[in-house]
Amino acid sequence: PNRCSSLLGIGLNLCLKCTTMGKMQSENPRDSRVIRPQPGLCVKTFTLPDKQKVFVNICQSAAVPPPPPLSREALVELLESEDPTGYRVPMSIGEAHTEVDNNSQGCTAYDVVISEEFFQKCQKDPLFQQFLIAVSLEGLENKYNLELSRDWKVLKNRKFLGSVNEQNIRTKSKPVIQEIEPKPEFCLLVEPPVGDPEFLIAEIQLPGVASSLSLVLDLGEDRLVLNARPSLFHLDCFIPFFIDQEGSVAQYNTNTQILTVTMPVVSS
Repeated sequence: PNRCSSLLGIGLNLCLKCTTMGKMQSENPRDSRVIRPQPGLCVKTFTLPDKQKVFVNICQSAAVPPPPPLSREALVELLESEDPTGYRVPMSIGEAHTEVDNNSQGCTAYDVVISEEFFQKCQKDPLFQQFLIAVSLEGLENKYNLELSRDWKVLKNRKFLGSVNEQNIRTKSKPVIQEIEPKPEFCLLVEPPVGDPEFLIAEIQLPGVASSLSLVLDLGEDRLVLNARPSLFHLDCFIPFFIDQEGSVAQYNTNTQILTVTMPVVSS
């Protein structure tokens, strides 16, 4: 069976719900749904440094939530800011599929699904469209550990390369997360430090958090989301490897006020 795609954005992943401590709960099939997105636009780029041809099918679906409202003026300010990752565009990124281009050459294509409402907005303004493409490329890079050229081209006479594939998205999840809580200090350790990683260890400092009962930890296959209630901290970070959710454990030390999350790395 196909692995569920992740709903993510710049700094956003609507993750599989798990317990705060101990072993993670397995995914409930009722918490997801299958969607068939509609074609939107097709972007041609290539990987770096080997320059392998890649096509990105940016699709639309009403099942994907829209990002928070954003004016053109606010987008300009966002792009000029030191940290543009505060604004999040929810998207569902599917698996790579092999296709054939117009020259009968093999190539790789990815499907990225965003909100139908936001896609229509991006179609009306070239600046929003450029922003959408940049976000999509970054999402692919984060999820699949790629480096993609920003020398991209939107195909004029093609909205999609290949055939539109169904995607399985999670529905029982938090809506678009708004960053209103401060980010805690966070570090990610790799064990062993040399060679193939076996474990990732996240150490998160939570000053002022007296008990683990106030912590809500969501762990996805490549994402960690932590909320310390009420409105103390919020952390949403990409994990650079696929992890074993079932084998992951978390412990909170009330003396040091540090949450340690130990995550076995899934071998590729």
